[in-house]
Amino acid sequence: MRPTPRKTLATGALALAALAAVSLPAASPAAAAPDGAAPTSAVAASRGAASAPGGSAHAAAHAAADGAASAAAVCTPAQAVVNGGFESGASSWTQSSTSVITSRAGQTAHGGAAFAWLGGVGSTHTDTLTQSVAIPSGCASATLTFWLHIDTAETTSSTAYDKLTAKIGTTTLATYSNLDKNTGYVRKSFDVSAFAGSTVSLAFTGTEDSSLKSSFVLDDIALDTSGDTAPPADSVRTPATPSYTVSLTSDTAGTVWTGHESATFTNASATALTEVYLRLWDNYHGTCAAMPITVGNVTGGTAGALSVGCTALQITLAAPLAQGQSATIGFDLGITVPSGADRFGHDGAFSFVGNALPVLAVKDGAGWHLDPYTNNGESFYSLAADFRVTLDHPTTLLVPATGTSVDTAGSSGRTITTATASKVRDFAWAAGPFSKISGASAAGTPINVYSVSGISSANAQSMLTTAKTAVDAHSSRFGAYPYGELDAVIDNSFWFGGMEYPGFVLDLVSTTALTHEIGHQWWYGIVGDDEYNSPWLDESFTDYATDLALGKTGSGCWSSVSWASSAEKITNSMAYWDTHSSRYSTVVYGYGKCALHDLRRLIGDTAMATLLKSYATSHWYGVSTTAEFKAAAQAATTTDLTSFWTTHRIDG
Repeated sequence: MRPTPRKTLATGALALAALAAVSLPAASPAAAAPDGAAPTSAVAASRGAASAPGGSAHAAAHAAADGAASAAAVCTPAQAVVNGGFESGASSWTQSSTSVITSRAGQTAHGGAAFAWLGGVGSTHTDTLTQSVAIPSGCASATLTFWLHIDTAETTSSTAYDKLTAKIGTTTLATYSNLDKNTGYVRKSFDVSAFAGSTVSLAFTGTEDSSLKSSFVLDDIALDTSGDTAPPADSVRTPATPSYTVSLTSDTAGTVWTGHESATFTNASATALTEVYLRLWDNYHGTCAAMPITVGNVTGGTAGALSVGCTALQITLAAPLAQGQSATIGFDLGITVPSGADRFGHDGAFSFVGNALPVLAVKDGAGWHLDPYTNNGESFYSLAADFRVTLDHPTTLLVPATGTSVDTAGSSGRTITTATASKVRDFAWAAGPFSKISGASAAGTPINVYSVSGISSANAQSMLTTAKTAVDAHSSRFGAYPYGELDAVIDNSFWFGGMEYPGFVLDLVSTTALTHEIGHQWWYGIVGDDEYNSPWLDESFTDYATDLALGKTGSGCWSSVSWASSAEKITNSMAYWDTHSSRYSTVVYGYGKCALHDLRRLIGDTAMATLLKSYATSHWYGVSTTAEFKAAAQAATTTDLTSFWTTHRIDG
């Protein structure tokens, strides 16, 4: 998805995002970007990837990989303070007056534009700043850091007239005064591991006496957790090996679809499975009172409450499912496509139906992954699955879809498109009176380009040529494309640029963007990841792959680097980026790909090529984590990469 102004998030989803907002641990703020610079423009950003495909030896070799979580998942490194750089104003903070969090003249920020200014009045005065923070358990360490600047009009060298106190819970961590004045910011750090597993108040109180002002200026507050303690007994990913069967019938316009879906799955965990969750992602695009995705008449379990902005539906299973046992749930399904050229929306007569089919949420050692939808990037996280989807529609509508499709005659004036896909993480389709052209790449991958009205035949042909080149370029680097055919749907009205699904992409007329979206067939499609908590694992890798496919070496990749704060990392989660949306593309796409170019230059072209191909092979249809990639990279070189990760702000 191209970096563009984001749509306003639904109130419920935004509140959940704020509550859940965490980022990966902060690196030393002193760490500069490599070469002292920031990357040049990032490739067209994509929005949600999906995943993988046809059976091979990989499927057997990595069946367990779908279920096995990395040790790093036991303690997910997290930054528990929300909006620690104050760039979102007073969001998540309680301040004694509206002047505490500010960007006004008289003081400057440590990073970004905003800061917290306590004091500076010069008369008897008290300012407070507090936030309730939840410090996760299961981690070996928790460290509170903040940057503090103090200036004062006091002239004494012996009396503390004006003070700043930092507390966590009822514990006073430190008290500073006018005696601690300094010319710049100083980083303060405290071990708060004793509070793991607790929700406590983080509080700063600034007091001044009756004369001579002192200013206590805070910025870039972070509370990082890291390091595993005893892992839980069971950290596998489940429900595993899902299989979805779907039958839907559309209205005459292709904007309303009704029918039935069933999902069969196996419990890979040693812990009995008593419930599952369906992700109804596209309810983000409506309201809980008027949901675009409706589920009813559930069999195989009992439907519970909708949650997470009505994008998660709990289903209590009819009986507990022991390890290795399988079960099936079924339900009636309704899909109403809203107006708008979106990944779920219709642009006039052309409908785009992405993330509309309910899919099973993932449970692992961290519990159920029920993150909120993000329109800034992707929240999608699912295990490789098999789909058989039957779409009954008017013959006047072409229906490109994930997987391999076969059309048969339906009732009068209608066609039944049956699409099958193996080892994919999602299923998407489109419907409309598209213009279609087809061809095959040099390596033999069938490619179809579907264009909305207004796309010239020359532009459609150009996109077909791009797709042929891109799919072969990525295949040669990361492993043969396993999805069968590839469908590209082209519409220059897409506000997001491009969006990828397994074997199916939405895009503008853009060589760079289409090469990027096709790259996602590997990075998130085949090599999956938790897109909400580790967006760099698909976006940075895909932008790097795009550069390679287009013959770009990353030379001069960095220029005028500008990290917004010490909390800003390439590896931050979407919770962080949703509160720093203007930085998302710059850091995750731009800085991320530049870091991978730097890694290539450090370990050598051959070693890097071997690393990525072998890493893709070892995670084929599985799930990647930052810790696993860092370990694989370290194993590929004799150079100690510790300082590389720190300098490039790659944590995990």
